[in-house]
Amino acid sequence: MTSVVFRNVKVWDANRSEPEESEVLVESGIVKEVSDQPIRSESVREVDGRGGVLMPGLIDCHLHVTLSEIDLRKLAFIPLTMMTALAARNMQETLMRGFTTVRDCAGADRGLAMAVEAGLFQGPRIFQTGRALTQTGGHGDFRAPYENHDHSVNTNAIAPQSVIADGITEVRRAARNELRKGADFIKVMVSGGVASPTDPIDNAQYSIEELSAIVEEAAAWNTYVAAHAYTSHAATNAVRSGIRTIEHGNLIDRETADLMAKNGAYLVPTLPAYDIMDKLGEELGLPQVSIEKLQIVKDAGIRAVEHCRAAGTRIGFGTDLLGDLREHQSCGFALQAQAQTPQEVLTSATLVNAEILNQSGKIGVVSPGAIADLIVVDGDPLADLGILEHQGRYIPAIMKDGEFAKCELE
Repeated sequence: MTSVVFRNVKVWDANRSEPEESEVLVESGIVKEVSDQPIRSESVREVDGRGGVLMPGLIDCHLHVTLSEIDLRKLAFIPLTMMTALAARNMQETLMRGFTTVRDCAGADRGLAMAVEAGLFQGPRIFQTGRALTQTGGHGDFRAPYENHDHSVNTNAIAPQSVIADGITEVRRAARNELRKGADFIKVMVSGGVASPTDPIDNAQYSIEELSAIVEEAAAWNTYVAAHAYTSHAATNAVRSGIRTIEHGNLIDRETADLMAKNGAYLVPTLPAYDIMDKLGEELGLPQVSIEKLQIVKDAGIRAVEHCRAAGTRIGFGTDLLGDLREHQSCGFALQAQAQTPQEVLTSATLVNAEILNQSGKIGVVSPGAIADLIVVDGDPLADLGILEHQGRYIPAIMKDGEFAKCELE
């Protein structure tokens, strides 16, 4: 593995209030040195950053690499093999936007993560949950009212997304099975959703007893539970059960935000999903029932981030874009900046997301000993978050694990 030194760059991570002129040495996939003095090293490849900002690779803590359709019902007509091929393209495009790590919140499995690790697919590092747990009639139950089959036995692209489990015994078994298969964490649906056709947004799903059992199983494997939740009622049930991250959370109030802060829970907002679906969803085939539910939550996400910021709740960054909407992934930074400062947004997408993944000090920072997941930005993203958009046009260098996925600098 070639040693690399970045020169003529300004380094930023969440431990710095602003970019600082430094040089960075990478050896064996690890950041070896960060110095404000010239770095001397034998047999090193020198990369001139042209005055750009070198920062940690971006982290998206809520996406679905296998959800290739905005209308989830169409997944029933996509074979698993085609799903995997589409996921490979999605992962490569995600990496080219500067996201070197992602947390897949249902659909991806250990096999996809292994394929990236082995270099068979080019893409970001994947932390995955396997299948999300859903109750009968819950957000992950994709059956129409007249269908009675268990979709988890299917061999199409719906099958990897969720598993239906009811009652304490079933949820324990389902959680144990996903952990057995290599899930990095457990995802559970605790409220209705936009993309699901039959459950109302304000529907609270799973009892506290069931949720507590799921948390107990995850803790036994030294990991945590993430909860899809929109309302304060659903999020409160989740947090009181010991669930660690609230995904979406658009309709939570300040009292719930205070409870999250008190219990050390994180909010992972997914603001781009609502903004872009509202603009393009109907054109791209979003079902009418989902368009109607979207109106309930689309303008509330910013307020939820504001509540959590005021309460001192740790705030991550996610996107949750489906199908062709994924190209708008990087628009999430400017959207979240309506409730946070640019520094806070980028901290959410690096250091805080690394905390969520239990990878503090390993990713999300530019410091000695960290994994060399680095991007060079042609400009200052703290001054203009918009330069992170445009499908990576203004990101001339992307390094993951010390290897360049893209380098237009020398």
